[in-house]
Amino acid sequence: MARKTANDDPLAPVTLAVGQEDLLLDRAVREVVAAARASDADTDVRDLTSDQLQPGTLAELTSPSLFAERKVVIVRNAQDLSADTIKDVKAYLGAPAEEITLVLLHAGGVKGKGLLDAARKVGAREVACPKMTKPADRLAFVRGEFRATGRSATPEACQALVDSIGSDLRELASAVTQLVADIEGTIDEAVVGRYYTGRAEASSFTVADRAVEGRAAEALEALRWSLSTGVAPVLITSALAQGVRAIGKLSSARGGRPADLARELGMPPWKIDRVRQQMRGWTPDAVSVALRAVAEADAGVKGGGDDPEYALEKAVVAIARAARSRGQGQGQGY
Repeated sequence: MARKTANDDPLAPVTLAVGQEDLLLDRAVREVVAAARASDADTDVRDLTSDQLQPGTLAELTSPSLFAERKVVIVRNAQDLSADTIKDVKAYLGAPAEEITLVLLHAGGVKGKGLLDAARKVGAREVACPKMTKPADRLAFVRGEFRATGRSATPEACQALVDSIGSDLRELASAVTQLVADIEGTIDEAVVGRYYTGRAEASSFTVADRAVEGRAAEALEALRWSLSTGVAPVLITSALAQGVRAIGKLSSARGGRPADLARELGMPPWKIDRVRQQMRGWTPDAVSVALRAVAEADAGVKGGGDDPEYALEKAVVAIARAARSRGQGQGQGY
């Protein structure tokens, strides 16, 4: 979810929403507009792109009104404003008008950094809206969405939803909304499976799960579907690496309860149970073979080979074979 500064008043004179996650940026805007209209139902909202805010435009929009109406002025892609317009905005930041809230949406980074620094210097309310590129971030987002509705979802359900939907936060948020509206009581993995079973095939983690379970045909089917639906190859190699490493970490750990192992290995308890089921056919040598296969695939998808898809298929087959190595003879079929 979006992170905010200590100044958490949506009606602060200036709100700075920083990042490239569209859903969070839009929510930051909606929060300000909702607060303004709760204070004054007749609030005038002006939503402008960077090219619409020309030199002098901000002065016109923020000039005193005979009716003293509340106004929200939203400027999108503020990093793309012209130099002259940035001067206007900086001047306004030094003396913001009463009953007006200026919302600047800025991508962050180097471009337009002077405007970013100027807004922070005057104490603008800041909402961080970073791109959520890590699976752990998206998992935390889903948990936060359920908490915000006052509903309970199991850790397995949250993980299954991320695995099924992927990286699009809008779709994740929409899925949470649908589940909350349709299901009474605690939402579990079985519920998510019923609603989104067709989507799960496109998940990089589904590819990894089927591979480490030794189910080569299903893993290859999931891999091809993932690639056809736009899942980045590097995300699939990352998921494969996580799956094999989890097998290796748990196989070398001391026995114990899932909660104890979770603390020792840095995994959630529910994942300990899942990995225990997946590791039944594995040997230490097989883990080494699988890790080498993942490393080769990673090099292949990052420019070290001519065909990233073939590199991934080769790795998936090698991992699935490694998963069935116990009882077949060390190294057989590699």
